[in-house]
Amino acid sequence: MFKRLPPLNSLKAFERAARNLSFTKAAEELYVTQAAVSHQVKLLEDFLDVELFVRKNRALELTPQGERYYAEISPLLYQIAEATQKMRQNRPHLTVCVPQTFANHWLVPHLGSFNAQYPEIDVRIKAADHDDNLLNADTDIAVYYGRGDWKDVHIDVLSSQQLVMLASPKLLESIPVNSKEDLQKHHLIHIHTRDNWKMIADYLNITSLDTQQGVVFSHTFMGLQAAIHGQGIVIANRILAQQEIDYGHLQVVLPTELNDPKSFFVVSDIKNDNKPTIRAFREWILKTMEQDTNK
Repeated sequence: MFKRLPPLNSLKAFERAARNLSFTKAAEELYVTQAAVSHQVKLLEDFLDVELFVRKNRALELTPQGERYYAEISPLLYQIAEATQKMRQNRPHLTVCVPQTFANHWLVPHLGSFNAQYPEIDVRIKAADHDDNLLNADTDIAVYYGRGDWKDVHIDVLSSQQLVMLASPKLLESIPVNSKEDLQKHHLIHIHTRDNWKMIADYLNITSLDTQQGVVFSHTFMGLQAAIHGQGIVIANRILAQQEIDYGHLQVVLPTELNDPKSFFVVSDIKNDNKPTIRAFREWILKTMEQDTNK
């Protein structure tokens, strides 16, 4: 039967502080505040009923008891860390690569349900700067945004959505859009290229709309943020914008029935189709997306 053990957080704080002889450096390594480290060390001292450090104005020194305790526990903590790392390496893991905006606005808010359903799978999410070609040797499964014309991969349509014109409620209150002609009163926000605004202008038959004006952003989340801050009207795929619409940060300017020529796809290497972790994630994301879009 184990004797009473000190709190692990206190041991970690003491080990880092003793190794660095600094609460500040220990805090930086543990990503906590200096006060938190000091508090944890004090808890350990109270637990042991000994002083581990001599606290000076600009220096920190170990007491003889502190030196002895550090020498004894340091290799033990290292062994625990090594054993834990080996155990984690033996767990099934899954690396998923997705476009940044999709990660921020859809995957991250929904990922908790996958973790709850498959707690044994160690999930690693990578957000990429590009919207497609994310599948490589370091990635098990990916979400692509495109036209579905990739070769030698397993592709499932994840979501096909309409394009929506969006602006902040405050902007529309000051400069209302009651007809398509009112769009000319606003700055246009572009994402990747100016193609979507050209498509909207053709769809609405607005020959006088200057689709060349306005800032071009490299990522959808940037364009959405610019619209939230009242910098103009943005066009985005509804699945990426729905969260901001639900929160009331953005509202649809003029309803359209214009579909996004691109869709989201879940993609994996054909050779890995039967891998349990990949199959589990594909089935989960397809089902969750279907439930989300049918609300």
